[in-house]
Amino acid sequence: MFGVGLVLPRSGGHLVSVLPEKGVPVARPPGYPEEFRREAVQLALACDTSWASVARRLGVNETTLRNWVHAHLAEEARAADPLTVSPPESGELRRLRAENAELKVETEILRETAA
Repeated sequence: MFGVGLVLPRSGGHLVSVLPEKGVPVARPPGYPEEFRREAVQLALACDTSWASVARRLGVNETTLRNWVHAHLAEEARAADPLTVSPPESGELRRLRAENAELKVETEILRETAA
């Protein structure tokens, strides 16, 4: 029988590896390699089957594959339209606009005070 009496090392609920020579738990590296992600996305876009079946064949959670595909499609859309603003740029733009509005108010106050 599988799993009877088997205790797997965990850290914060996540499975961890143990270095056999030291007996020290080592956390599993996060995520999948970038090349694997790219190939999985290309496979999902090229296949006639559902993304869920592609994810099952690859051993990946279907939500994970869907996120990768959506991120890839969004990146392609941004690359196709040079005027599209990326999310980090959008946040910086919002911050700069707020700062600009604040400076305009300060300038107006100084102008009224000087007059």
